Amino acid sequence: MFVDSHCHLDFPELAAELPALLDAMAAARVTHALCISVNLPDWPAVHALAMAHPNLYATVGVHPDYEETPEPTVDDLVALAARPKIVAIGETGLDYYRLSGDLEWQRRRFRVHIRAARKAAKPLVIHTRSAAEDTLAIMREETAGEPGGVMHCFTETWNVARAALDLGFHISFSGIVTFKNALALKDVAQRVPLDRMLIETDSPYLAPVPYRGKRNQPAFVPHVAVEIARLRGVPVDTIARATTDNFFRLFRIDTDARDPR
Repeated sequence: MFVDSHCHLDFPELAAELPALLDAMAAARVTHALCISVNLPDWPAVHALAMAHPNLYATVGVHPDYEETPEPTVDDLVALAARPKIVAIGETGLDYYRLSGDLEWQRRRFRVHIRAARKAAKPLVIHTRSAAEDTLAIMREETAGEPGGVMHCFTETWNVARAALDLGFHISFSGIVTFKNALALKDVAQRVPLDRMLIETDSPYLAPVPYRGKRNQPAFVPHVAVEIARLRGVPVDTIARATTDNFFRLFRIDTDARDPR
């Protein structure tokens, strides 16, 4: 079985078709999914999804791309993280690709999330794009390794992956690893220890080959596992088993929840 460790089922392009998406997940042997928060105004809808479905979980956090949105405090995040089925803080981090200018507000927000994760004893879901050096520096300064977590939708070099692994983090691969020109990422996928690896869709974005360019969905996450298995020369069930075990362990979900019935 497979788990989608990062998706956005509350986004309009997926929420309108949720029953069909859940059926497709089941048909593809994708048993669980983690619904990711990107801002506080929309967080209730993310949490509601997790509460309504036994095989869905959720996070709480504010994405670094969201500039004009209420800023969370440490206490805000800790309080929401205590709600049922909230298993992580995030997604959070730094993104210097989409935004420019003085981005100190991103760095302050990132620090707030790490401090909340430490206080709540919940792992972090970290987004970094064109900001690896600052991301790792803040993770070290704020002792992000204490709660641990995952570098989601990883697209950086092996050196960045190794630094994150040294801090105790997991590395999550999305459909990008299936893209023909993602050679550096394919190298990383061959080198990350199996016990520190996750897979995800980041749906509705980044659909894997053979669906590249189409709307993504959790049922497509097995294609990520298939490519990693090919790269490593192992059966796909090896990747499925390892990434599923890692998901339940990292997010401290009772193994009884593996059977969502």
